[in-house]
Amino acid sequence: MSSMNGRSDGHIQGRESHAGSISPSVSRGTVVLAATPIGNVADASTRLVELLQSADLVAAEDTRRLYDLANRLGVRVGGKVMAYHDHNERRMADPILDQVRDGACALVVSDAGMPTINDPGMAIVRRAIERGIPVTCAPGPSAVLDALALSGLPTDRFCYEGFLPRRHQERLRHLRTLRSEERTMVFYETPHRIDQAMQDLQEVFGPDRLMALCRELTKEHEQIRRGTVGEIVRSLQEDPPRGEMVLVVAGASALEARLNDPEAMDDRRLAVLARDLARTEGLRLKEAIARVAAEHPLADGSLPNRKRIYALAVQEDEED
Repeated sequence: MSSMNGRSDGHIQGRESHAGSISPSVSRGTVVLAATPIGNVADASTRLVELLQSADLVAAEDTRRLYDLANRLGVRVGGKVMAYHDHNERRMADPILDQVRDGACALVVSDAGMPTINDPGMAIVRRAIERGIPVTCAPGPSAVLDALALSGLPTDRFCYEGFLPRRHQERLRHLRTLRSEERTMVFYETPHRIDQAMQDLQEVFGPDRLMALCRELTKEHEQIRRGTVGEIVRSLQEDPPRGEMVLVVAGASALEARLNDPEAMDDRRLAVLARDLARTEGLRLKEAIARVAAEHPLADGSLPNRKRIYALAVQEDEED
């Protein structure tokens, strides 16, 4: 990809202001969280370029990727660079903030996108707040917002759920807690788990729920697959995707939310529902209870106690 034009390769010399700024984008005694490109290097902001050149300290998730980004932007990182990642962010927060307290401008960047959003950064933000040290953002590219905007699904209310749990049962349990969620939901997923994750989405939300699978965002081979959950599941079998993906899933309708509300279905109501299902579909009572329990998870994503429902259903039969 081509580098950005119109930049000085040297250190940016800005005007000193009453706030002690060395440029409009770089302030002394401040932590700056800066978004980096998620794919297309041309999305880097002028402010990010200035910060890379002028910040006294750059805390990077991966220092090699930081220097690679700087090379592609045609800029020279002017300050001290240190690794700041998932394994050391709590330990490194105070040493970084000590320098900020003494007047340094500390730039925090992740490999792609905004720090703290599924990336390191939260520890330093929390400690800065506790210590009364200023924190600000240099906003920019966001895979969450890009995918949401391109999905064609409602954007007025949404929730970001991050990566789904790795293990099947934990993933199912987590998704069940979202069955009554009416907001559009955004998830991250990796190529080696996407098949299983989509199967679980289909099991919990059903094959007809609308969604979009977004991959390679802002890159040359950007792809947005839109359709129902069932259609996306089939598309994965025909054309397996590569690269990390963002899944955008429509929220429940008002009716679905009411039916799936765990607070609205106590064991006695589930027993009545199971008994009616057994009669109308000619099922054994235990089969009906298993289906009803699976369709009405508790608030924590676990399933209702089938033995208790069975006892209540038998009691209802005896009372009739």
